[in-house]
Amino acid sequence: MNVKVEKTENNNEVKLEFTVEAEKFDGAIKTVFNKNSKYFNIPGFRKGKAPYQIVEKTYGAQIFYEDAFNEVAGEAFEEGLKENNIEAVSKPEVEIKQIEKGKDLIFTAVVQTKPEVKLGKYKGVELKKVEYPVTDEDVEHEIAHMQEHNARTITVDDRPVKEKDIAVIDFDGYVDGKAFEGGKAENHELEIGSGAFIPGFEEQIIGMKTGEEKEIKVKFPEKYFSEDLAGKEATFKVKVNEIKEKKLPKLDDEFAKDVSEFDTLNDLKTSIREKRQAANDDRAKHETENAAVEEVAKNTEVDIPSGMIDNEIEAMIRDMEQQLAYQGINLEQYLKIMNKTRKEIEDNYREQAEKNVKSRLVLEAIIKEEKIEASQEEVDEKIKEMATSYGRKEEELRKNEALVEYLRNSVKTEKAIELIVKNAKIKK
Repeated sequence: MNVKVEKTENNNEVKLEFTVEAEKFDGAIKTVFNKNSKYFNIPGFRKGKAPYQIVEKTYGAQIFYEDAFNEVAGEAFEEGLKENNIEAVSKPEVEIKQIEKGKDLIFTAVVQTKPEVKLGKYKGVELKKVEYPVTDEDVEHEIAHMQEHNARTITVDDRPVKEKDIAVIDFDGYVDGKAFEGGKAENHELEIGSGAFIPGFEEQIIGMKTGEEKEIKVKFPEKYFSEDLAGKEATFKVKVNEIKEKKLPKLDDEFAKDVSEFDTLNDLKTSIREKRQAANDDRAKHETENAAVEEVAKNTEVDIPSGMIDNEIEAMIRDMEQQLAYQGINLEQYLKIMNKTRKEIEDNYREQAEKNVKSRLVLEAIIKEEKIEASQEEVDEKIKEMATSYGRKEEELRKNEALVEYLRNSVKTEKAIELIVKNAKIKK
């Protein structure tokens, strides 16, 4: 195989011309035929038993060209990049120049390459000190949440439903006079004021008494997940079967003993404060690191190829799809609910994607400039942490070379960020 490389008129872009020997391309044609011979049905032969010469004569050799090209092009492309020390950051734009049995395969591939980074000032950047002290209100809010979580419920029958009650109801919903899926339930427990139902529903339960029946009219939101119901008016026949009231436990030392390992309420509050402060300190550290990298990025010159930004946007959308999957919906459903197109989502992500890519390039440049390395002990510690977090065996993770390399780079990146923050001028 022969490869010619030339720069294009665009920055960070090269064109590679590949010449694959005729013998290798013809071999790929035979390989493709062997994989697909069972599908050919030619008169005079049992299905899949016709020899190559007959199939070629019947359909022409070009029927195999596309698959044969795919058989050899990928390997040729990777070899060409490796031989010429080219780090491609975009999908190749391929053009076939010559493809014919018995002749050399000739094709070109245009790719964007990793850009040169001109580091500016990365030691001594000025940063604002980030602090999130825990207030008494924060602690009391946490205590109130624990109190609410440990509340008991009692049935009341001497008054109507009020805010924060739990109403046990039967309901039967209709749109345009017809029942709809998911619109009926019996003995459903609804906390009034929780916002769990369609806007306007819970408010109309307030004032109803045990055993009372009532028709409630509401309108589904315009951006409702079910298109059949979005924006439509609905009527619910509702009956209150029971009214429950929450009784909060008294906040004292006995409460602390019941809900924690502490003997006094003061000790519980101290523990809450310490845990909250630790979490706040982690948040402050994370924000300081992000601000530090952003500040260095401002001082850095780099012409980012569009392919790197596009790849980052794709990665961000994949993360978004995973998060949506946890909520039981896919991207297509989300786009319908939000009345947006995929293009609009991509455009919204573009600015952040560019920042992410630039930050990575900046950190890689600092790692190179400072000759930052990751020791085997540091990588082993990362593997140990991952094994503990995901319930995997360390030996199993070590066999994954790509994962080990990823963790090695993570250690280097953390050291580069630490270097920036350590040398920064932090002002209150």
